[in-house]
Amino acid sequence: MVSGTSSEARFPRKLTFGMVGGGRDAFIGAVHRRAAMLEGDVDFVAGALSSTPEKALASAKDLYLPEDRSYGSWQEMLEKESARPVGDRIDFVSIVTPNHMHYPVAKAFVEAGWSATSRWCTPSSRPWT
Repeated sequence: MVSGTSSEARFPRKLTFGMVGGGRDAFIGAVHRRAAMLEGDVDFVAGALSSTPEKALASAKDLYLPEDRSYGSWQEMLEKESARPVGDRIDFVSIVTPNHMHYPVAKAFVEAGWSATSRWCTPSSRPWT
């Protein structure tokens, strides 16, 4: 709790999130993971952490993600997390890819019914504009 008061509204359980991007050699992924978990109410449980499957899976291993929550691509993460039972899937996705990739990833997750966080999900980040 940022304000330090115990009267703040809280979720009845910890939220869970997955990350797209932010693996080995990433510029900002660790900062976003730490910030999300700062208050202790959120757990990082899944990821598609790089643009190549090999590096994504190696990054997931570096961060101690379970194998069944370590994905080689964001498309695989979207598909497999969507297939998990409600209550066992991530609550939201944090997108920390290079800027030009935020929009297509966020669009796909939002269209599939997910909540997504991103700093750069603007029309100017669309690769075709």
